[in-house]
Amino acid sequence: MSEPIISSKHLDLFYGDFQALRDINLDFEDHEISALIGSSGCGKSTFLRSLNRMNDMIDNVTITGSVQFRGKNIYAPQTNLVELRKEIGMVFQQPNPFPFSVYDNVTYGLKIAGIKDKAKLDEIVERSLRQAAVWDEVKDHLYDNALSFSGGQQQRICIARVLAVSPDIILMDEPTSALDPISSAKIENTLLDLKEQYTIVIVTHNLQQASRISDKTAFFMDGTVIEYDKTSKIFVNPENQKTEDYVSGRFG
Repeated sequence: MSEPIISSKHLDLFYGDFQALRDINLDFEDHEISALIGSSGCGKSTFLRSLNRMNDMIDNVTITGSVQFRGKNIYAPQTNLVELRKEIGMVFQQPNPFPFSVYDNVTYGLKIAGIKDKAKLDEIVERSLRQAAVWDEVKDHLYDNALSFSGGQQQRICIARVLAVSPDIILMDEPTSALDPISSAKIENTLLDLKEQYTIVIVTHNLQQASRISDKTAFFMDGTVIEYDKTSKIFVNPENQKTEDYVSGRFG
C-alpha cells in the first residue's frame, strides 16, 4: 500500500478551554476523494481547516499532535504557510471570487508567485478553467467581473483559482451547499474528473453526495472520528452502531 499523501496523528485542537478535536488519526491517499460527514458542530470543518493551518487565523486556538504532508509535519515552526496553502488549496462553502475579472481571479496566485509571461498566464487560465468545467461558459467573458456570474459558475471559478497554482491537495468545505442541484451536479462531476490528478478532502452534509463521489468516508461525532473506511462500507455495512444510526437518518 502506498504512503498517504497527508495524515493526522493524535491531533487535538482546543478553542480556549473547549476541545473541538480529540485524537484524530486519519490517512488520505493520493488520487482519492475523502468525505468528512457528521452533524453540525462535530468537528469536521475544524479538522479540514487544520490540514492547511487555516485555524492559525483564529485567536486562542491550541493544537497538539501533527499533520504529516509528504512526510513532514506542517505544524513545524519552519513551515512556510504561503507555500503550504499553495500545495494544499481550499474551496469554501460560499463562492468567494475576488471582485475583479475572471482572468485576474485565476492568475492571482500566479502573479504573486512572480509569473508575468502573458502567454504562460493565458495557457494556465484556459487549462484551469477547463479543469474546473467552466471554460465554455466564461471563455468569451474572461474580463468580466467574476461576481457577475451565477453562484455555480463563481464556485467553479474559485476551483480554477485553486487549480492554477498546481496544488497537490484540494480541501473543500461544503462547496455545493449554497448551490442549486444542477450546479451541484456539475461540481460533483468536476471533482470526479479532478481526482485523476489531485487528492480531494470534502466536508459535506449531503450524505447522497458523499456516497456518490467519495472513495472513503470519515464519520465525525463530538470531535472524534467514529469510523473511517471505504465509502461503500460506511454506507452499506458500517461497523459502529453510531455510524449506522447516522447514515440511516436515525439522528443528525
